[in-house]
This record gives sequence, C-alpha cells and structure tokens, in this order.
Amino acid sequence: MLTHILVKDLAIVSSLELECGSGMTALTGETGAGKSIMIDALGLALGDKADAAMIRAGCERAEIVAGFDLDAVPGARAWLAAQDLDEDGDCLVRRLIVREGRSRAYVNGRPATGAQLRDLADLLVDIHGQHAHQSLLRANAQRDLLDAYGGHAGLAQAVASAFRDYRALDQQLGALESARQERAERLDLLRFQVEELSALGLSAAEIENLDREQRRLSHLGRLQETAARVLDLLSEAEPAISDQLRSAGSDLADLALIDQALIEPRDLLETASIHAGEAAASLRHYLEGLEVDPAALEAVETRIAQIHDLARKFRVLPVELPDALVAREAELETLEQADLRLGDLRASRDAALHDFLEQARALGEARNEAAERLNRTVTDAMQQLGMAGGHFAVEIEALPPERAGSGGLERIAFLVSANPGQPLQPLAKVASGGELSRISLGIQVATAECGSVPTLVFDEVDVGIGGGVAEIVGRLLRRLGDARQVLCVTHLPQVAAQAHHQLRVRKESLDGQTYTRIETLDADARVDEIARMLGGTKITARTRDHACEMLGLPE
Repeated sequence: MLTHILVKDLAIVSSLELECGSGMTALTGETGAGKSIMIDALGLALGDKADAAMIRAGCERAEIVAGFDLDAVPGARAWLAAQDLDEDGDCLVRRLIVREGRSRAYVNGRPATGAQLRDLADLLVDIHGQHAHQSLLRANAQRDLLDAYGGHAGLAQAVASAFRDYRALDQQLGALESARQERAERLDLLRFQVEELSALGLSAAEIENLDREQRRLSHLGRLQETAARVLDLLSEAEPAISDQLRSAGSDLADLALIDQALIEPRDLLETASIHAGEAAASLRHYLEGLEVDPAALEAVETRIAQIHDLARKFRVLPVELPDALVAREAELETLEQADLRLGDLRASRDAALHDFLEQARALGEARNEAAERLNRTVTDAMQQLGMAGGHFAVEIEALPPERAGSGGLERIAFLVSANPGQPLQPLAKVASGGELSRISLGIQVATAECGSVPTLVFDEVDVGIGGGVAEIVGRLLRRLGDARQVLCVTHLPQVAAQAHHQLRVRKESLDGQTYTRIETLDADARVDEIARMLGGTKITARTRDHACEMLGLPE
C-alpha cells in the first residue's frame, strides 16, 4: 500500500509530505484548495504524462516521491525483481519534471522508463477519476472490466495473442494466394532467363581468359615481328649476342688465371651466354607455334560480344552474369516450392484458427459466469444507491467465427434499467448524469472488491450524489477500506464521515504566493471540518451537533 508521498513545486504546492495509513482516508477541503493535486501527483509518480506547465511558477522543476509497502503485494515484488529494481521488499518511486528537457523517473534509486512506471502502477494503485464513467461508455472498457472482474484477464490476453497469430498467418496466406497469377508469370520469365544464362555457360575465369586471348590475337603481327627480331639479335645475326658473350667469357677466362679478380665477371658472362641461348631457344619455339589465324580472333570477339549483349540485357556487368544466374536459379526454386509452402502455411493458419477458437470459447464460458455474478452485485448496489427497482445486466452477444476479433467471440455491452418498469438499455443511453455516476460507482465498487491492487483512489466519483445515497456511498467505500487502502477525494460530509482517517486540504496566501497545505485531523478537527462541509462558512452549534452525530461521537 501507499505509505507516504512527497510533492515539491507542483502546481500550487510548494512542499508537502503526507503519511498514508491503511483503511479509508478522506481528503476534504474547500473548492479550489487543491484536493485533487495529490491524486495528480500520485498519477505522475506512476507514469502519467508530464507537462512543464505543471511546475510551480518561478521554479525550474517539480519532484514527486511515493513510497509503497509491498508486504502484501507479491506480484509487485516479483515484477521489481524481474526488472532488477527490487529493494528489501519496499518500493520508492521518484519522478522529476523539468522545464527544459525530458522528465526523469527512478524506482528504488535506479532509472526507470515511463512504460515501467505504468506497468508498476497496474500492480500498486487503481485510480478512479470523477469522469471514470465516461470510459465505461466504451465497449472495449466494458469488456476489459468484465474480464478483470472475472479474474480471467490473462485468458483474454492469450485469446488476443492467439488471434493476432492467426491473423498474421491468414494475411500471409492471402498475399501468397493473391500473388499466384503474378507468381506464374514470374516463373515463366525466370525459366527463360535461367535457360538463356545457362546456355551461355559463362564462368568468371572465362571472362578473364577471353580478354587476355583477345589482346594476344589482336596484336599477333607485332608479337611475331618483335620475337623474330630479338631472336635474330640473340643467335642469327653476325655477330650474334650469344656468340659475343661466349667470346668475351673466353677472353676473361685466360686472364683470370693471372688475376683472380676477373673470375666473377668471367662467371657472369658465361651465365649470360647460357641465358641468351635459352632465351633464343624459347623464342624459336614461341615463333614456331605462333600462327596468324583470323578465324580464332573472330571467334573470341564474337564470344565477347555475346557476353556483353547479355550483360546489357540483364543490366549487370559481364563479370556479374554468373551471379545473376545463381540468383535466378534460387528464386526459381523458391517459387516452384511456393505451392508446397502455401499448403504448409494453410495448415499453420488452420491450426492457429483452431487454437484461437478453443481459447475464445473457454473465455466465453468464463465471461458468462462472471457476467451473472456482476449482474447480481451491481444490481444490489443500485438498490443501495437510490435506484430501487433498478437492474443491471451484462449483454453477451455471440459472434460467428468470421466476425471474431482480438476480443474473442462475444460483443460485450453493459445494460441498465434505472427505474422499475423501464426496459434495459445501453449504459450510454442513461439520461440522468447523476444516475450514470451512481451506476458507475456501483460498478467500480463491485469490480474493485475483486481486484488484487492494494490501493484504490476515488477522486470525486460522488459528484451528483447527495443525501442518504451519499451516506451509502460512504459506507461502500468504507467497506472497501476494511480490506484495502482507499483514498477518497470528496466534497460530501456523508462520505467523509465514513472514513477511518480524514485529511484537510487548505489553500493559503503568503507574500503574494499561494500555497496548499494538508493536515491530518484529530477527532475535534474532524468535527469542525464535517460541520464546515455541512454548513459552509458559518458553523453553528446545530451543525457541530450534526457533525458529531455523523461521526458517531458524543455531542
């Protein structure tokens, strides 16, 4: 439960710290004193959207700190542990709102995201605002409320997940089937392209070899002429280079006997003579095999032209043609397997549909059982809330499978008859705002009793209610407070008098600044506050006596 909350520089609050106890606590005060600011601050601490305009005038930031005792909330302890945010069984949430930049949040001293705060809030606090009945007019909210009341919200989430899985597979199947004609046309094109590329029989190595062979054949005359001329210089001319090298080596050989320094140049000349002879032999062999064949050059150039033409056709570089063939063969194989995949996908879709329908039918049974209990509970509450003879009913309309959705196989609607003899009609068509507010409160009280959230906050949900009905509302809230922590912002003395504890919110002006104060009321102060709520600014002995009577105190 909420143990304390600290607020600094938020709206008209300069600095305020409040200790919270168990049971029902009423927050009262004059209109405009800032009673709802505490509720707003708690909402901000737990992930509500922040706005820099909320910061007190003249300040650069606002701060809210809320502490919670988690001894009786194992779900919250487990969630914190899973998020690595746990701390000795307690929870301290801190939210900073700054004028420049983004707001920041911390859980037990560690940074937390807004999504994490909202997830944590679902486990710790349930806030019912004064306009909560507006959300009850929406079909989705009514369905969610029934699921929460029945305790099968987890099953409802599983149904929604199963439906999303089914829809995803169904859409994939539909796309595959609708593309069948396009697939057939693509298959024809791919088969033709694969046949054309395969017929080319091109490899990456061949492209390089063709380029090299084209260069050789196109320069054949120059190759022949130059090789013959060099051969002539080496061995055919008078004197030939090889003969001159042998003669020079022979001359140095005689002299090397006289001076050993000439041994090295002699050896080099002998080696050069040998290399010259080998070069001449190699050139002679090269020239013997070198034939001028115009047909060979034409064949190479024809092959190169064929490759370039196909490369232009496929809009790739010549060296990329082998890869183009591989890619088209892979796509062709995939499309040829499409019918098999289509069959597998259809089977998966049907299995997902069966799974969804099975879970949806189980959810439908749970909803029918919960609806019967909710009907009785809210109808009983209506009798206490000044609508004698009124009746509440949850209408569950079964939907055919083709109209099913993430919400299951039913359409949920809250129906009400506020007075005897009136037919049941949708909650949205209830004419009286007061009746709608009371019905809303009855539903909230009925569903809140079945929840696991330890702290319930009611922010002026008793608007439009008065007299004896207000006292009954107070008793209903006190009954909730006997089992869970209830914080109630109210302007009705009949409601405030039922609280276990009462806090008074006051607005003060000092040095041109406005401040909000909250004080815990003892028995005497409660009498004064209840008397003020009964009689306004002028408190008489009669109003004080009435206040004492409402509080069950001796006059």
